[in-house]
Amino acid sequence: MKSMDQKVAIVTGATSGIGASIAELLVAEGAHVVLAGRREPEGTEMATLLGERAGFFRTDVSNEEDVAALVGHTFERYGRLDVMVNNAGGPGDMSPATEYNLDTFERTMAVHVSGTLLGIKHAGRKMAAQASGSIINLGSAAGKAGGWAGLDYSVAKAAILQLTRSAAVDLGEHGVRVNSVSPGFVPTGIFAKGAGVPPSTADAAAALLGAKAPSLVQGVQPLATAVTPADVAAAVLWLAGDAGRLITGQDIGIDGGVSAGRPVTALRAERDRLRHALSS
Repeated sequence: MKSMDQKVAIVTGATSGIGASIAELLVAEGAHVVLAGRREPEGTEMATLLGERAGFFRTDVSNEEDVAALVGHTFERYGRLDVMVNNAGGPGDMSPATEYNLDTFERTMAVHVSGTLLGIKHAGRKMAAQASGSIINLGSAAGKAGGWAGLDYSVAKAAILQLTRSAAVDLGEHGVRVNSVSPGFVPTGIFAKGAGVPPSTADAAAALLGAKAPSLVQGVQPLATAVTPADVAAAVLWLAGDAGRLITGQDIGIDGGVSAGRPVTALRAERDRLRHALSS
């Protein structure tokens, strides 16, 4: 028997990147998966590729009516909801704090933070009624330290980590688990969009970025191996299934150790530069 046999899951932001990998793995492990996102052509195509266990439901996670309809549709079709993956997001803005546009900031908060809260709210109601369920939110290494992403994205991801802990305490007595996973650098379309690549070509650009990822993480993270969407999906699968049945209120960093600290070789190189400067 597969680990997710006959379970029902929702994955938001599932049209590409990490969300698509999560949906693919959950289907492969036997789950029925509703893919949610704003890009209907891409979502429909993805659902078709995944087969009869997958379907697409157009959703803007910042809109409460959309999220309520998504959860309602899933429950009407399958009669239950076992896993809610709040993955939808955007790249944020790299502007200096002194020049930040409030509308841009609030839009990032609406998608990442409000979108996650709405997923917890509406999925949590159904899960609490059935006394079981696993909610998994997408955090980021950028939510644990400054300097890894734009201000709005970093603040949003930090908020998601606290939202995860608070919701876990709130829903735990109803049999519902709430956790998060925090990837480090993962070459997906979100990074390409953040660099100004048009959304229509961002996914293709991300594939090129992926080929360079191993060299990009050298000297940045202790494990000099680039994180892939499949790595993130594997952690989500573990939290979604029975193997993680006693895990709640936790965050799993999938970042090659970047949130633990920088590689010692980088520290030694700085020490050598300092010694040289002092002796010259």
